[in-house]
Amino acid sequence: MMLPEVCRQVVKRLAPFVIALSVSCSVGAQSLSLAAKSAILIEPFSGTTLYAKAEDEPFAPGSLAKVMTAAVVFDALQQGEIAGEDTCRVSEHAWRTGGAPARGATMFAELKSEISIDDLLKGLLVHNANDAAIVLAECLAGTEAGFAARMTGFGQTIGMQNSVFRNPTGYEAAGAKTTASDMARLGAYIVTEQGNRYPVFSQPEFTWNRIFQRNKNPLLGEIRGLDGLGAGQSETDGFAGLASLERNGRRVVGVVSGLPSDKARLKAMRDLVDGAWDFFTVQRIFDKGEPVAAAAVFGGTSGKVPLVAKQDVDVLLPRGGTLDYRLRVVYDGPLNAPVAAGQPAGELRVIGEDGVVYSTELETGDDIPTGPLHARAADGLVELLFGWF
Repeated sequence: MMLPEVCRQVVKRLAPFVIALSVSCSVGAQSLSLAAKSAILIEPFSGTTLYAKAEDEPFAPGSLAKVMTAAVVFDALQQGEIAGEDTCRVSEHAWRTGGAPARGATMFAELKSEISIDDLLKGLLVHNANDAAIVLAECLAGTEAGFAARMTGFGQTIGMQNSVFRNPTGYEAAGAKTTASDMARLGAYIVTEQGNRYPVFSQPEFTWNRIFQRNKNPLLGEIRGLDGLGAGQSETDGFAGLASLERNGRRVVGVVSGLPSDKARLKAMRDLVDGAWDFFTVQRIFDKGEPVAAAAVFGGTSGKVPLVAKQDVDVLLPRGGTLDYRLRVVYDGPLNAPVAAGQPAGELRVIGEDGVVYSTELETGDDIPTGPLHARAADGLVELLFGWF
């Protein structure tokens, strides 16, 4: 289904001349209803939010913390800090807290044995092994606490602003929290920036210490196209899931949380990803390089410069009902001449009923050289008398 042409033309004719505009078009809508307390579905490569429900409500991550543990280790491998063949020693703490004596998910790492980082990652992501998580944490940071601080810091660098990790396993701990939107950012980061390591999430089985175990991700094999990432459970916040899947050439990352059981989690995730194809379609509002708005310029040969889309702008549209969204351009201006084409200069936000559903960086579309002295003087007088708006 295409966005009605009359609405598309209204957007394109008005956007270059305004900082905020609203568009309401009748295109018929069906609603997607989920039992999850919070949920989100995004396209990882464009950043488009396809669906969101209380996506910034915090919940305890449970074993989803292991996905962040993996991301930190992947980053250390990418940076050359460690190598996959490097080995880590199994401490008594790791063995007792996460190994066979703990009676939880384990790869049965032997006390004081040396295990390669590659094998520990397989234990972590295929077996959901707590001992693998602790061994990796101690190997990279000395202690679980030190590694947890690294997890939180790394999360912040990739845009996870509302997550705090207390350990690498996801064991219950005061203050540990994340959100659906943060988990989606983590999943998107792994898919887009650590894609060479992503296949381990779907490895069907792994044998370690002569013990064969199948992949313990309860979502794997249950939803068409799903090939990662993980699931979690918390005594206080219920069951949660983080999934990535590809259908019809489009990859999405989905998160659900706050479910009462593993069966409810599976149903909610299936409803989320199936609903994205059943009820919604993604349409392009602006092409990459297309003018979106105009920014004021101080002291230039022109008083304004077009702001253009840095990437294609795709937004979610329902397959029926009323489409009601606003486009808002935000920038810190006026821009001071000279202005070079291609410099970052603000953000386009697409705002729906539940808040911002998409945002993307804008950049200047033209070169604006410094104007003659009399033009700069005139601009200064205008700013002094009236300010810029």
